[in-house]
Amino acid sequence: MNNFVQACLEKGGKIKPILLPSSVTGGLGLMNPSLYYRKDKKVLAGILRQVNYTFYHSEKKLFQHPYGPLTYIHPQDDIHLRTWNWYIEFDENLNLTRANKIDTSRFDNYEPQWDFVGLEDARLFEWDGKLYTSGVRRDTTPNGVGRMELCEIEVEENKVTEISRVRIETPVDPDSYCEKNWMPVLDNPYQYVKWSNPTEVVKVNPHEGTSEVVKLTKGFSLNRDIRGGSQVLRLGDRYVALTHEVWLYKSEAGRKDAIYWHRFIEWDSDWNVTRISRDFHFMEADVEFSIGMVFLDDNAYITFGFQDNAAFILQTDIEHINQMLDEGPPVQYL
Repeated sequence: MNNFVQACLEKGGKIKPILLPSSVTGGLGLMNPSLYYRKDKKVLAGILRQVNYTFYHSEKKLFQHPYGPLTYIHPQDDIHLRTWNWYIEFDENLNLTRANKIDTSRFDNYEPQWDFVGLEDARLFEWDGKLYTSGVRRDTTPNGVGRMELCEIEVEENKVTEISRVRIETPVDPDSYCEKNWMPVLDNPYQYVKWSNPTEVVKVNPHEGTSEVVKLTKGFSLNRDIRGGSQVLRLGDRYVALTHEVWLYKSEAGRKDAIYWHRFIEWDSDWNVTRISRDFHFMEADVEFSIGMVFLDDNAYITFGFQDNAAFILQTDIEHINQMLDEGPPVQYL
């Protein structure tokens, strides 16, 4: 399947862009939204990532930038690639009804030490009655060491404020360079799926920022690494997530390039992988990324970013995802 969105629309689904006024964004990128259903408010909510740059990718490699097919175009007076996050809510027709830039000033009392600044690709979820965002931050060291952060936010009538921030250390290798895309397990507070093949589940101490491996299962045969994506959701007696794979390579001229694929993955209650779907693109671009999924009644809602320049929310039937898992390749353990 090359176009997941088209398949969803053919089955009666729908898609809508997630937009903020250009007076807010300056015409620059909105990307990689997350999604979560807040039972207390009975509303679909999420986090929308805003950046201060334009990401250019030469699809089909026809019109490459002199610096390569994959290029970040940043302001002349600011070489940093900055991220800000917005708390958002949707109505039943998937229209945006609320957008508040998250106030992180309480914890931004340091000078960024690396090019990428801010919390990137933050998932929204609740653990123990607290509303959290969790993504990767790479601006606290001169060489861009990435660590997941767990940040509690407070949502009030007209503002959203970050009220705690904990940087999570790795459970095994303290010298690991970039930890990112850990998937929070919604039903198991403070647990993440850190890696999918083999599946590694870690539990985090939300006060000290330490983590420990609580489950490690055997891997299965696949030609690419499966990396994190959405939160990990319950579907009956199974766990399901939307994951991604990426091929990072050099162009003919030796410049950086990348292709992303996505797929659904299912585990049993003991974290053994039971089904995987075939890989797919959302809208046939090389660079797409998803970090949000919600199962609500019979519907699945998925948010994704397109080439770091656009954000969308997509609705399809849960049965559609089940069908894709049924039709995927067999899981052959190593």
